[in-house]
Amino acid sequence: MVTLYPYIKERAHIMSLQAGILQDKVGVIFGIANSMSIAWGITENAFSQGAKLILTYQNEAIKKRIEPLAKQVNAIGIFECDVLNEARVDTIFEEIGKKFGKIDFIVHSIAFSDKDELRNEYLYTSRENFNNTLEISCFSFTDIARASRNYLSPRASLLTMSYYGAEKVVPHYNCMAIAKAALEASVMYIASDLGSDGVRVNAISAGPIKTLAASGIGDFRHILRWNQNNSALRRNVTIDDVGKAAVFLLSDMASGITGEILHVDCGYHIVGMKMIDTSNVCEEV
Repeated sequence: MVTLYPYIKERAHIMSLQAGILQDKVGVIFGIANSMSIAWGITENAFSQGAKLILTYQNEAIKKRIEPLAKQVNAIGIFECDVLNEARVDTIFEEIGKKFGKIDFIVHSIAFSDKDELRNEYLYTSRENFNNTLEISCFSFTDIARASRNYLSPRASLLTMSYYGAEKVVPHYNCMAIAKAALEASVMYIASDLGSDGVRVNAISAGPIKTLAASGIGDFRHILRWNQNNSALRRNVTIDDVGKAAVFLLSDMASGITGEILHVDCGYHIVGMKMIDTSNVCEEV
């Protein structure tokens, strides 16, 4: 007897791709500051793939910038949440759970360090800024993962944002680099903790992008030019590039990937030395 199951299964897969690989999945986005934010690039791409989105904001000033963006993606909810307020991190998921049910994915795109201290050598980082940088840029992801655990769907996906400064020395990144290195280690440990629940946890190590946060890094224009000239693709990454990669990791297309740090940097991290201008290379060695 001929069975139609393989055909039906394949047809369902094709239809799901046509509908969007995040179709009807509920996602919470932390860290949108404005339309130039990496988190916004992820939000736009998630929306284009059918996701139902919940946006968060830190304070009233950011809320004013977020509300128009929320309308652009038909956000189903917008919630205040300062990640330094542990009690609020707990209650936001309680509120979301009661109103929208299980959460299918969470995006964490939050980082902060005193820009004045980033201009100094790392040796002169103050204890206060070190602790504050680590708490906001690293621990907040751990706290969000903990608080959301009981509200995640069985195949949920968590995603955070890192940078190559966690692996190699980048001028003026200093204390933030330490926080990102800790964040990448956290990804592995959280992935292990939540793996028994079927939940995946990953990070994207994005190349430098001209965002509001990046404006606090000294000589950032030089960093952008350097990356453009020395990356494999000879260009800088965009928030759309990052958004597309994020959608993949958040979707069931990445069902076997967890604890991973995915570089989305136009191949900059594979280059071992400065690119050579071949027109000026001497034939003799």
